[in-house]
Amino acid sequence: MLRALMREVSPSFGRALVRRPGAVAPDAGRAAAQHAAVVAALRALGVEVRVLAGSALWPDCCFVEDAAVVSDGLAFITRPGAESRRGEVALVREALAEVRPVVELSAPLRLDGGDVLRVGDRLLVGLSQRSDPGAVEALRDAFSPEGIEVFGVAVGDALHLKCHASAPVPGLLVSVAGWLPDSLVPPGVERVVVPDAEAYAANTVGVGETVLVAAGYPETSRRLRAHGLEVVELEVDALAAADGSLTCLSVLYSA
Repeated sequence: MLRALMREVSPSFGRALVRRPGAVAPDAGRAAAQHAAVVAALRALGVEVRVLAGSALWPDCCFVEDAAVVSDGLAFITRPGAESRRGEVALVREALAEVRPVVELSAPLRLDGGDVLRVGDRLLVGLSQRSDPGAVEALRDAFSPEGIEVFGVAVGDALHLKCHASAPVPGLLVSVAGWLPDSLVPPGVERVVVPDAEAYAANTVGVGETVLVAAGYPETSRRLRAHGLEVVELEVDALAAADGSLTCLSVLYSA
């Protein structure tokens, strides 16, 4: 069984971090409604979803993916790159400690889970403004005993590696063309290439043969359907206003 750990949208979501100067403050009410729709979509697909309480102390706390990286054997608790988000991890750590042994990233290292992409037996880790090379080494130490290889990936000025790539189902990588070098992709993994104009839609979540995709990106949906996948389009523009995407909203792991 697939499980998802999620967290409610904070009532202070309007103060969430936004990279774009002069951007309109995110709408907490609309974001909460869109978040609830994602929860409902996952449950409809048979995922056991646990939703943690949001907190006004942590405006970005619904983006729970940034707090942890989970494998079959352990839960790796991150130390987010934005200092204002570091308090978010405590409740996530507590919840994951119920289901996995926990390892924590030590200061001064920094890592956002949005920079960590599992593709087969590899973890690809974005070297972004939020995640540093020392964190790559820490992940390697933690996950190598499980036979998982860890590679650092330059992401330029992107917020996170998963801004333009995801691996929604086994053996498939969804990404913008040229975003990940072929040398980092395990043999046998196929790609669905997302057009540059729809780069945001490269961030997807998969359950079985169904893929959740941001609404409003028809060519990406068409290419996923052509690959034989069922596509569910979800409105997430209010979450995107705070630089969030679909994968940001959950930590997925096997029961």
